[in-house]
Amino acid sequence: MEKLTRKEHDFSAKLRQKSVIENLRQYIAWQREARRSPAHPPLPALGPVSINLDLTTACNFKCPHCVDSGIINTGEDISLDVIRDSVDTLAAKGLLSVILIGGGEPTVHRDFEEIVRVVKAKGLQVGIATNGSRLERVASVAGILTEGDWLRLSLDAAREETFEKSHKPPAKVTLEKILSDAQAVKKLNSNISLGYSFVIVWDGIRYGNRELTPNLDDIPEAVVKAREYGFDYVSYKPCLLRLEGSGKESLFDPPDPGREEKVIQAIGKRLDQAEKLCAPPVKVLRSVNLQAMMEGNLHELKRQPVVCHSQFFRSVLAPAGIFHCPALRGVSAGRIGDKEGYRSAARFLETQASLERSVQSFDASRECSVVVCFYHHVNWWIEKFIQSSTPVTLIPEVEDNNFFL
Repeated sequence: MEKLTRKEHDFSAKLRQKSVIENLRQYIAWQREARRSPAHPPLPALGPVSINLDLTTACNFKCPHCVDSGIINTGEDISLDVIRDSVDTLAAKGLLSVILIGGGEPTVHRDFEEIVRVVKAKGLQVGIATNGSRLERVASVAGILTEGDWLRLSLDAAREETFEKSHKPPAKVTLEKILSDAQAVKKLNSNISLGYSFVIVWDGIRYGNRELTPNLDDIPEAVVKAREYGFDYVSYKPCLLRLEGSGKESLFDPPDPGREEKVIQAIGKRLDQAEKLCAPPVKVLRSVNLQAMMEGNLHELKRQPVVCHSQFFRSVLAPAGIFHCPALRGVSAGRIGDKEGYRSAARFLETQASLERSVQSFDASRECSVVVCFYHHVNWWIEKFIQSSTPVTLIPEVEDNNFFL
């Protein structure tokens, strides 16, 4: 059986894992039947393999570059009861991982610790993406996290001055304190994968009427900090912004080849320095869109197939509802249900019917033509397999390892 080697971003391999491959086979078989006959069966009643669970819209930072700045601090959240019921329903439908992320800061939710316990009680993998301001709440549940679970801190800086300008944190919240608290959590449970997340901001990026704080010179220094405080990796990604009017995430829209080349050269120089400073166990990771950007293939990721197949395998459960893509969080075109749409078996079937309509009518080639899609490669891989004559039984299996999509 094949092993999952590039476990962070190889989504096609993740869908071929032993615990997931039957979902993939059933979906492809359904797609083939749906394209052959209008009298096709309904979409398989299988839930997402992975969900982004946005606990709240509340956030105690005021990051000027926040991709979700237009949808945070609305006063909305998801109650513990809704989360517990939704996790119960989805676990019975094949859910394998939950990422506590997005919209707001998950650790400010009043029931954060209990929500982690609910997820882990179902044997699910859990990822926590946080600004790091309340790591004592993560520390209180660190002992129940298991191998494969991760904690990723959105830091985007290696210097206090850059950190303060980039995040505008509350008083007494400093980069050094967050790093020290993260190190303490790691010492409580070495099974936790500890990540240093770094959104790269270059000169001249404007969001609304603000020019964002560039952080290129912090890129190599972040590796030094990661080594000092016991992180497992530094994850670099380019700055995304939501386009006015559509609310969709994009990068270099419209394209500007001359500017893009200058930015790529400037980032490449710092990433090379970061790689040279890197030493085990710390790894340097590049996001799918950053790698494509550095290779000059960024705009290829905006060329989507008509059907977004990934929406069958992962979704976003947020206070504003259920969305079929993280890049369309809060966008009406991506909404397939309200926040209680997974709360019971009956509500799940309603949401599944909405998802089927989305799979059949949402034109990703048009709707996502500005989105630098993380799922670009797997969407095309599935599309080409559907159009082939290869039996689904011949899709090769991969060993179980990482279920985050």
